Amino acid sequence: MTTDGFTTCLWFDDRAEEAAHHYVSIFENSRIGRIGRRTEAGPGPAGSVLTVEFTANGQKFVALNGGPEFTFNEAISFQILCADQAEVDHYWTRLTEGGGEEGPCGWLKDRYGVSWQVVPERLIEMTTDPDQEKAGRATRAMLSMGKLDIAALEKAYAGE
Repeated sequence: MTTDGFTTCLWFDDRAEEAAHHYVSIFENSRIGRIGRRTEAGPGPAGSVLTVEFTANGQKFVALNGGPEFTFNEAISFQILCADQAEVDHYWTRLTEGGGEEGPCGWLKDRYGVSWQVVPERLIEMTTDPDQEKAGRATRAMLSMGKLDIAALEKAYAGE
């Protein structure tokens, strides 16, 4: 095994290249890598895109045009830890644009059906506080939200 870690493979019906370019446009430290095309051996039309290697936020991925047999579900999601509300807003907006779906508690699905958690780092600090009352207030506030609002979470955490 190489020491470069793991590469996550994302299975798409026929939108792998589009998805890879979309993700690269959202995250810093991102780029498109090799694009593999089908040969006459198939499956699918010769010359069409089969795989797209890309890096998003330093993480390695390969997007595969595998067909409609498998789809994404919430059992797997990508968690984006955000430093502030501006980052939460940026990722929430960019990942829900063009047909994405807002979900509860900072979760969303993008236009390709991939699930994401857009989470302020501060939320983790609040919900893991040894003071169970503070942690409980922050958790209850989070459970009532779609996109997470750091100011509202801070108020709940403080008991305001």
